[in-house]
Amino acid sequence: MNAPATIRPSTADRIDPITAAVIQGALENIAIEMGHKLMRMSYSSIIRESEDFGAALTDADGNQLCECKMSTPLQSGPIPGYIRGIKRALAARGETIRPGDVIMHNDPYGGASHGPDVSFTVPIFVDGALAAFSVTTAHHLDIGSATPGSAGIVDAVDAYAEGLQFKAIKVSDEGRVNRAVWQILRDNIRAPQLVVGDMEAQIKAAEIGAERFLALVGRYGMEQITAAADHLMDYSERLMRDAIRALPDGTYAAETRIDGFLDDPNPARRDLPIKVAVTVAGDEITVDLTGTAPQVSDRPINMPFEGTVDCAIWLTLRSILLDSALYGDVPQNAGLTRPITIVAPKGCLANPIFPAPTIARFTPGNAMADTLMRALSQIVPEQVSAGVGNLRVVSFSGLQEGRHWVHMEIFEGSYGGRFGLNGMDAVDTLYANTRNNPIEDIESHLPIRVDRYELRNDAPAAGQWRGGIGSVREFTLLSDGAFSIEGDGHSQRPWGHEGGEAGRPGELTLERADGGTEILPSKVPYHEARHGDRVLARGPNGGGYGDPLKREPAAVLDDVLDGHLDVAQAAALYGVAIRDGAVDDAATAALRQQRAA
Repeated sequence: MNAPATIRPSTADRIDPITAAVIQGALENIAIEMGHKLMRMSYSSIIRESEDFGAALTDADGNQLCECKMSTPLQSGPIPGYIRGIKRALAARGETIRPGDVIMHNDPYGGASHGPDVSFTVPIFVDGALAAFSVTTAHHLDIGSATPGSAGIVDAVDAYAEGLQFKAIKVSDEGRVNRAVWQILRDNIRAPQLVVGDMEAQIKAAEIGAERFLALVGRYGMEQITAAADHLMDYSERLMRDAIRALPDGTYAAETRIDGFLDDPNPARRDLPIKVAVTVAGDEITVDLTGTAPQVSDRPINMPFEGTVDCAIWLTLRSILLDSALYGDVPQNAGLTRPITIVAPKGCLANPIFPAPTIARFTPGNAMADTLMRALSQIVPEQVSAGVGNLRVVSFSGLQEGRHWVHMEIFEGSYGGRFGLNGMDAVDTLYANTRNNPIEDIESHLPIRVDRYELRNDAPAAGQWRGGIGSVREFTLLSDGAFSIEGDGHSQRPWGHEGGEAGRPGELTLERADGGTEILPSKVPYHEARHGDRVLARGPNGGGYGDPLKREPAAVLDDVLDGHLDVAQAAALYGVAIRDGAVDDAATAALRQQRAA
């Protein structure tokens, strides 16, 4: 039986810009509704509260039409890659996409960001032809890895140790539910009531997106919607090309390092370089990652080229070159990526070879985005921040009455200072924009108590605009259990920019109920914990931007009054003299003159 035909967009279609904008707004509203419905139907807090999900519509070829603005870029951004991976996998098996199918996919070598980010795809047919896809993705609490949870599986030796692999699996085949697949899921994952409930919510949200798209087709017709999509992709592409054309031609390079596995005796797993060379040529840009460390074949810090690396680069370029504060609402679609080429040698951290594990790719990918930003700082210094403080992700787990409980928590980082602004304190950075979990939600559902949630009390990185401040998070286990952590930024200080001070590294400590203390590295595999044990995390402080002696004395005073600095630090770091809660202008001028000499 032949596969249904595919509707192909035509570049010859024409549409007036007002109608195109109206259709774009309608498409975006569909994606937003999908996101809201997914959040409200989900069981786990990582989706319901932290918003670690994606929702988008693509055309039949996988070109993104719109995405939910509430979702994290690392969820919605890879969705076109999921579609490409699904189509390749089905074609290799001789299968076709048909009305009534619902397709599950999480293959990190087939477009997925990593294994726990499972997508559910609903194909949309118009007059018997494949017209579009409605897709949701979400991070799931457990995916059947060797140890509980889906974060901190940092000792996985290959892709098989990371959990179940779903390579374009039809959970519904032409409307017939594949009950065997669901039974396999329930039998092979921990906390199945949460995970399966979240997956069912994803499917329903994707089905809602398909229904809304068909209603839009009924109003405007497929030809008009295709024309609007072409028009808006071309518009987004023009914006990006114009922004690139404004840059000086040339190659701009930067290098940073990630922790790797600081407690590993093998030097090939520690202090690993991330290298980025950005070449601007007219209205196109090439990002070359040659020189980045080789893949670590038996540890999961490798980054899927399609699904993590590409999204980290696209998002960073879009955020810096098309800052929404200046450009307003830029249509988020496939047109933005057309002028961008990414090069990464096969077998490096940024383009690993199967079955190298990838489940802990989150913080290396964020470090790559930070390195790209450092390279761009040479040509657009007023559009970047200084170095960011990277994040950590922890899984807490345990057993209650024979049933697993699993909780995932994201420990924030911080931004470096930027031109005209201090760095943002205690936030997710770069391609992560998930929210924190409310303390009340954690303590009402889990045997965990949150004892501290505050800003670090050591001085933020000095600069004309100071670096952001990391958070202090302390969790006490109220029953025996375990935790595992993936993070970075313990061995390297976030870079300062144009004379700004480097930031502060992160720290992790286990304070045992028996009085013992254990200093932990940035990556911790499954670690047993006892009732009363406490996990203490200090997030890194971002780097400072600009000469500290140029910081407005009033801003230094504000930091003193807010408790971020003391009077001695104000004088030592900024040359600002404070007497009786006010700036002493004469003494400050003398201090700064002395420091500048």
